[in-house]
Amino acid sequence: MIDTKHLLKVVSAWISVIYVICFAGVAFFPGIRSGFMRYGLHTKIDLGQNILTFGTFISGLVIWNVATLLAVGLFAYLYNRIKP
Repeated sequence: MIDTKHLLKVVSAWISVIYVICFAGVAFFPGIRSGFMRYGLHTKIDLGQNILTFGTFISGLVIWNVATLLAVGLFAYLYNRIKP
């Protein structure tokens, strides 16, 4: 059985670190975004202008944490409910 509370705390810390690294990467190397779209998602798209503010940093951090916690919470729930 998975300790769901501990798992959610670890995942929240992990996604926060990854988000900060990605945000900093786009801030310092703006070309990373279009490079990721081309080589990671195999698409070419005009992404428009980079908008990097403290507000977009915080809102993105909250959104990514909520999405990750929901996904991992669902995983833990299913893992604990489905018998091997």
